[in-house]
Amino acid sequence: MSWVGGKKALRDEILARFPIEYSRYIEVFGGGGWVLFHKQPQNDFEVYNDFNANLVNLYRCVREHSDELIDMLRYTLNSRLDFEYVRHMMKTRTNIPDVRRAAYFYQVIRQSYASGLDSYGSQPHNMWNNFPLITEACARLQPVVIENKDFEKLIRQYDRPESFFYCDPPYYDTENYYPDVSFTRDDHERLAFSLCGIQGKFLLSYNDCQPIRELYSKVGIIIESTSRLSNIAQRYEGGKQYAELLISNYDTTERARSIAQLTLFDTLEASQLLLKERKIIWNSTIIQ
Repeated sequence: MSWVGGKKALRDEILARFPIEYSRYIEVFGGGGWVLFHKQPQNDFEVYNDFNANLVNLYRCVREHSDELIDMLRYTLNSRLDFEYVRHMMKTRTNIPDVRRAAYFYQVIRQSYASGLDSYGSQPHNMWNNFPLITEACARLQPVVIENKDFEKLIRQYDRPESFFYCDPPYYDTENYYPDVSFTRDDHERLAFSLCGIQGKFLLSYNDCQPIRELYSKVGIIIESTSRLSNIAQRYEGGKQYAELLISNYDTTERARSIAQLTLFDTLEASQLLLKERKIIWNSTIIQ
């Protein structure tokens, strides 16, 4: 499903930079789960986490009550009046059962403008087309641990030498786009402090801005610049790119280099092509 800040456009680049060896995979800011669902299930221990309780409840219901959730969504009305009613119910203190709350939340995501959860999108949408996706997501989430924790506590709980954390936090100066979650500038600093002291490995995606560059320009850290299509801007300016940073505490070329060593041909695999033009901004103590 679409989600504010979702990584649909960058998921291939992100997966190409995954380390070769890890046995614990933790998505600290899971959001719409674009990376988790794009990642092939392996024998690794997987954790999905988000601080948005409604989002976590949705994924738990998809995993544990998918048939009941689909039945509740079957006759959803795609109308402004129904959208406003459901959105109002989500904001009240009414005690709503978990599956119904999940259905309400999913309806708001699907019917809101740009999945912003705020205004009605006024777009045709057949909810029934989503049912096979919910069923597939149910199967994919069966072995996944779903958490609803503050990122610092989560990182501390799951950190091991064999752990790999993928982090996609609310971007700097865009924190107000994420409903139901408070993320301050102090939290950006707290995240940097947590990640730079872990035993395991991390890969972090951010918007490209000077405060984040300065925050992570530390020994043992690699900062790389990239870009992706700006989905919303495509409506007004085709091909518009959005500058991003990929930050890590390990060599993100190791997977591509291992493929190069295994192939007998002189052609580049997809992962190598993605890394070929990468631009390093900071590598340990050397600025390029």
